[in-house]
Amino acid sequence: MTLSDVKPGKSYTVLKLRDSGATRRRIMDMGITKGAQITVDKVAPLGDPVDLTVRGYHLSLRKEDLGKIEVAAI
Repeated sequence: MTLSDVKPGKSYTVLKLRDSGATRRRIMDMGITKGAQITVDKVAPLGDPVDLTVRGYHLSLRKEDLGKIEVAAI
């Protein structure tokens, strides 16, 4: 399952990043690495962006980037 398929209010653990290059580096620089716990706080009315909590801070990402992050429910 990827982060683009998740529901608000649930927590997930990152399993893998599917992308490479600059996008992967940018996502990892934001603290989204293998094993990180992510809580989905809310989704915008039209579904994009999604507000997350990662490592104690809030982050908003587009669905395009969320589709590159594989997660498992906690």
